[in-house]
Amino acid sequence: MPSPRFGTFSIVACDHDAGTWGVAVQSKFIAVGAVVPFAEAGAGAIATQAAANVAYGPDGLNLLRQGKSAKAVVDELTRADPARDERQVGVVDRNGEAAAFTGEKCMAWAGHQVGDGYACQGNILFGPGVVKAMARSYDATPGDLVERLLAALAAGQREGGDRRGMQSAALLVVRKQGGYGGGNDRWIDVRVDDHPSPIEELKRIFKLYDLTMLTREDPATLVAIEGDVALGLQHDLGLLGYYSGRLTGRWDEPSRAAFTKFLNEHNFENKARDDDRIWPSIVGYLRERAAAEAARRTTTAPIVPGALDRGPGAQRSSGGAPSPSPAKKKATSK
Repeated sequence: MPSPRFGTFSIVACDHDAGTWGVAVQSKFIAVGAVVPFAEAGAGAIATQAAANVAYGPDGLNLLRQGKSAKAVVDELTRADPARDERQVGVVDRNGEAAAFTGEKCMAWAGHQVGDGYACQGNILFGPGVVKAMARSYDATPGDLVERLLAALAAGQREGGDRRGMQSAALLVVRKQGGYGGGNDRWIDVRVDDHPSPIEELKRIFKLYDLTMLTREDPATLVAIEGDVALGLQHDLGLLGYYSGRLTGRWDEPSRAAFTKFLNEHNFENKARDDDRIWPSIVGYLRERAAAEAARRTTTAPIVPGALDRGPGAQRSSGGAPSPSPAKKKATSK
C-alpha cells in the first residue's frame, strides 16, 4: 500500500547555546504531530514529510546519536530508501548544522532552504515564498528557539502555506531533563490535530502550556510580594475563595497558604517560590481569573443559594450536599 502524500511545511532548528532542538510543522493533514516531528536532546531534530517515511525519525536519531552530521544522516537515510524521490526530510544535528532533501517526485511546489542552525522544507505549497519567508522570519525574530519556531511557522502560512488549506500543527522542543519532573527531555510537546486555524490555536495552547508548565520568564522581572502587589493578590485570592483574611497588604502566613493552595490546584507548582517574589505571568493570570469571577457573580442567576458568593477555591464548611433552601411560607389573607 503506497504511503499517503500530504502537503506540509516545517522547520527543524537548534539553539546550541541553550541546548534545545525543535520542530514546528503545519499541514492539511490530520494530526501531523504524530507523523512529522522527531527530536532528542543532545542528538538533533528531524522532520519527515511528503510521502513520509516515519522510519526516518528513529533511524535518523540513532545516526545523530552516533555523532553523524545532518548531511551524512540525510544522505544515509535517502540512499537506502527506494522511494526517496517521493520523500522530504529536514535534519539538524547536535552541533546545529542542518541539511534537507526534497525528492524529485514530491508534489509541486516542493523545496527547502537551509540556514544557520535550521532547515525549512515544504511540499504542495503555494510556492518558494513559503520556505523563504520561514527562513527570513527565523533569522529576524528575537527570543529563544520556541519564539523563533512559532514565528517561522506563522510566516510560512502568511505566504500561502499548504495550498490545500490548514488542518493541524505541532511544536516539539527538547532539552536535557526538560520534561515534566525532569524525567525525560520532551520540554515542549503541543499539538493541534484538527482545526480551521491550527497555527493560531497552537499558539493559544502553547501560551497556556508555557504559563503552567514552563519557566521561560526572565528572573529579572520577578516582583516582590509587598505593598500594593500583596494587597492585589489578597483581593484576587479572596474573590476566588482562597483567602478569607483582611486586605492588609502584609504577606503573612495565611496569605502565603492561600497562594500556595491556588498554585497547587491550578497546576502552577513550577511557578512556586520561597522568596516572597512572584512571576508577572501569575499576577496577570490571577487578575484575569478574579475579574472573571466578579463578572460571574454579577451576571449569573443563582441556582444554589449562596453559590455566587463562593469562589472556585472555596471549601464547604461541612461535608455532604448543601442544605436545601428553606421553603417560603405561603402568604395568607386576613
